[in-house]
Amino acid sequence: MSARWHGRAAGHPRTVDALKVGGVLVLTAGGAYLSYAVMDDPASLWPGVLLPLLACAALLRRHDRPVLVLTVTTLCTMAESLLGFLLTPLLMGPMLAAQYTLSQRPDRRKTWYSACAATAGIVVTGLLVTDSPHEWVFGLVNPAAWVLMAASFGSYVRIRREYAVARAEHLVRERDEEARRRVIQERMRIARELHDVVAHHLALANAQAGTAAHLAGSRPEQAVEIIERLPETTAAALRELKATVELLRQDTDANDLAPAPGLDQLPDLVEACAAAGLDVTVVTEGCPRRLPSGLDLTAYRIVQESLTNVTKHAAGRTARVRLAYAPHDLTLVITDEAAARVAAGAGTGRRRGGFGLLGMRERALSAGGTFRAGPRAEGGFEVACSLPLPGPDESAAP
Repeated sequence: MSARWHGRAAGHPRTVDALKVGGVLVLTAGGAYLSYAVMDDPASLWPGVLLPLLACAALLRRHDRPVLVLTVTTLCTMAESLLGFLLTPLLMGPMLAAQYTLSQRPDRRKTWYSACAATAGIVVTGLLVTDSPHEWVFGLVNPAAWVLMAASFGSYVRIRREYAVARAEHLVRERDEEARRRVIQERMRIARELHDVVAHHLALANAQAGTAAHLAGSRPEQAVEIIERLPETTAAALRELKATVELLRQDTDANDLAPAPGLDQLPDLVEACAAAGLDVTVVTEGCPRRLPSGLDLTAYRIVQESLTNVTKHAAGRTARVRLAYAPHDLTLVITDEAAARVAAGAGTGRRRGGFGLLGMRERALSAGGTFRAGPRAEGGFEVACSLPLPGPDESAAP
């Protein structure tokens, strides 16, 4: 049936239902006439026509009163059997339709109780009118089988509909959970970016201001030099914060914003740390490679956050960054090289409530790498992570 006819049928449900009942009436009347034609001692044909008419009239209320309609149609069928009509599927049409409708209801117990009761009525009637055991197949088994078959088919349709509804609800729930998971991941990504940008530059600015205040009395020239460089740190913080906000606000895939920072900006990061009084040594092992932008940003943020933690929490003022390029991975090791006698105090004084280590771990794991951070046996603190590198054909073009 085309969509046009589907629309018309949906707009006129009563008309469609009346047409269905009319079709059942025609088939039932045909079954009565066929049974009347093969009867050995036929009685009047009129009961075989009036009883189907009454049963089909009751079918019009089968959706509102299914149990009552099944009772009426079963009694009509039993009356036809008592009158000597052969119970063929055509003659049992109203009863089978009522049983099928009732079997589609959610109450399974009522479905099978009604099916058993209707079957028992047909069997009892068949026993009353059947003389020979050889006629039991047509008078008892065949009608009872058709009733149970209608109940089974209606139950099957009900189960299929329930399954379709449950599957649709599951898909909607799964889609909502996936959307919620994506929102949470995006919020975590935004939180990491803002934390890395704000925490790093503010920590450097705080360290520069503290160093300048400490040197103001003994070395005023050096203090003035540090203060003169302080606006550069705050300006860099504002630039990165603005770029991050613009990236979050864009509603297209346009790539006209400033590029994300990467390991090629390590010299600027080391210089900024030096202005805050932190001496950073960078050691590169292996052959440096051009990294994809996402992996390059991850590596840079891990180094940046590690140096920020050293600036804020370490007792010493030296740090060492080691970049080890292997064929399949990049290893980053950032070490706080405080002396052993003060490293213990630094290790215990290091704050546990921040999000720096958590953010670094999330970045490394999201890139498919590993992450480890903790105190060193010889003193100080160490952050180490390994990031998988793509193959030569997967690397970003220079």
